[in-house]
Amino acid sequence: MYSNGDIFVGEIIGTAILILFGAGVCAAVTLNHSKAKASGWIVIAFGWGFGVMAGAYTAAPLSGGHLNPAVTLGIAVDTDKWDKVWIYLAGQMIGAMLGAVLAYLVYLAQFNANVTHGTKGAPGTGSPTPTLGIFSTIPEIRNPVANLLTEIIGTVGLVLPILAFGLTKGLGTSGTQILIVAFLVVGIGLSLGGPTGYAINPARDLGPRIVHHFLPIPNKGTSDWSYAWVPVAGPLIGGLLAGLIYNAAF
Repeated sequence: MYSNGDIFVGEIIGTAILILFGAGVCAAVTLNHSKAKASGWIVIAFGWGFGVMAGAYTAAPLSGGHLNPAVTLGIAVDTDKWDKVWIYLAGQMIGAMLGAVLAYLVYLAQFNANVTHGTKGAPGTGSPTPTLGIFSTIPEIRNPVANLLTEIIGTVGLVLPILAFGLTKGLGTSGTQILIVAFLVVGIGLSLGGPTGYAINPARDLGPRIVHHFLPIPNKGTSDWSYAWVPVAGPLIGGLLAGLIYNAAF
């Protein structure tokens, strides 16, 4: 249905928009000298949901708007069509890195003043603010088994409903499905995001983590590569399980 070129371009653009909004809202809430500083988890959850909505609606005419290797994997398991999977994944990774760079540029001045307020609230004084959480996920309690389970369950909670939405006649063609998926992502963030920050998307976590590693952010802190496998493996396993469950149950 979609050409290889359209899939590649669509996934780059759509995923870049997703990460621009998602990393952008995390930067807004985290960085000092941001008007949204400390506005909270609900703001972050809705920011990511709106990012999914904007990215998926933009990419849908070109690629179907997967924006997530776990979604692509679940659909491939369901349809048994694997020939275009690598094109989706390549576009998603490039788009995720591009979106992270764009979010960095939006908050360039705040990143360059990456310190807490001093006694007079002036930029350039105080202690550094860790920045990895703006780009990628960090567990609240570092327990690889528990963290992996959280990501697997959260991703099944994303991909299985997406596959099931296709059973509702007209939902996809009307465009309403994308809006519902956006609210689904908000719900996952609010309900299941507390333990790990709900990556539920390998490209969403790995692409920005790579960008964070290379960006010239003052006092940026670690990129935490020892944890990086969890938000990649968990969502991939979750996407695979969702496809298998869907095939067995529906």
